Amino acid sequence: MAIISPNLQVSAFPNVIKYVVLAIVVLVLLSWLNPFVVINAGHRGVITTFGKVNQTVLEEGLHFRIPIVQQVREINVQIQKAEGDGDAASRDLQQVHTKIALNYHLIPTRVAETFQLVGDLNSVGDRIIVPAVQEAFKATTAKYTAEELISKRPEVRDQISQFMKDRLLRHGIAIDEFSIVNFRFSESFNQAIEGKTTADQLKLKAERDLERIKVEAEQKIASAKAEAESLRLQKQEITPGLLKLREIENQRLALEKWNGQLPQVTGGSVPLINIK
Repeated sequence: MAIISPNLQVSAFPNVIKYVVLAIVVLVLLSWLNPFVVINAGHRGVITTFGKVNQTVLEEGLHFRIPIVQQVREINVQIQKAEGDGDAASRDLQQVHTKIALNYHLIPTRVAETFQLVGDLNSVGDRIIVPAVQEAFKATTAKYTAEELISKRPEVRDQISQFMKDRLLRHGIAIDEFSIVNFRFSESFNQAIEGKTTADQLKLKAERDLERIKVEAEQKIASAKAEAESLRLQKQEITPGLLKLREIENQRLALEKWNGQLPQVTGGSVPLINIK
């Protein structure tokens, strides 16, 4: 059996301590330098090297970066919601106010470009979306009258949406859903629309009443013509022979109904005769 010298054990023990200390130092340095970065689901990573944006976009997962030299900014590319108000004048110079709501997301492959152009992406709504809404609304509203903005609402919505898509695409932003929450006009215009609607309803009611009266009159005329035609045909069919036949039929019916008793009272000079 081999015998380990106590001197050898003592000399080996400082080496173990040295390695342990070295490992701790390495762990501390790694923790402080943080060379690894994790990109969470629904996000992308933008790398900056001494402040310069690298156009390579980091996907979801674990990635290595050069400590101190490189920084990684995690960007949200999930669908987000934004709302914006717009005030403009229609083609007939009516003041119009609207509220627009949309869902959008940053295009994942272009987040480095968007970050380079915009900077703080938390302010995309205020710096990019809202101004785009206002500009799109003003440009589109000027093409329509106030009444057309109501009657052609789907067309107006599509034009505003297309304008915004083109505008936001330049900044690496894509629109998922778009809707016009409401149109609001001046009080005087609302009263004018209400008056016009009431007048149109009264006009339609009058036209319907006139049509009904006309139909009823035509029905009466047709009925009178039919009755007159019937009387005319009846007169044409009446002949002396027909009158004689009707008289005989009436007498026969009277005989069938007679109960065999003569009347007890008669008029004129014929005296009352009681057969009983």
